[in-house]
Amino acid sequence: MDKITPLFTATATATGGRNGHTEAADGSVKADLSVPKAMGGPGKPDTTTPEHLFAAGYAACFGGALDFIGKQHKKNAAGAKVTAAVSIGPREGGGFGLSVVLTVEDPSLLQAELEALAKEAHEKICPYSHATRGNVDVALTIRGG
Repeated sequence: MDKITPLFTATATATGGRNGHTEAADGSVKADLSVPKAMGGPGKPDTTTPEHLFAAGYAACFGGALDFIGKQHKKNAAGAKVTAAVSIGPREGGGFGLSVVLTVEDPSLLQAELEALAKEAHEKICPYSHATRGNVDVALTIRGG
């Protein structure tokens, strides 16, 4: 595992588990949580899940990594739309696991260009991709122009 020199640290606290509340220390995120009906929970309205929060973070982070790589290759990927679909389910060995599908769309870039940028962002830059590698199945779906 590669060590990092922290540039920024985000801190959040959750109480009540999946049917509780989570909040960032700086107040930037405040969310009530509820287990979705698909998982046997109440699926309360106006609540979220850890998977929603992870999906939002991964999509934003990957978009930033894509923009960074694009600039290095003199390609404008700032307008790319990144969607992260995070699924949770039982693992074969017990417990639960996650899987992710990242969909990257940018009609202003050729398909081959966008594929190359997304691959490099995924393999070399995005910290979420580094954190999930070898632990979470992550598939890329690329839609260029």
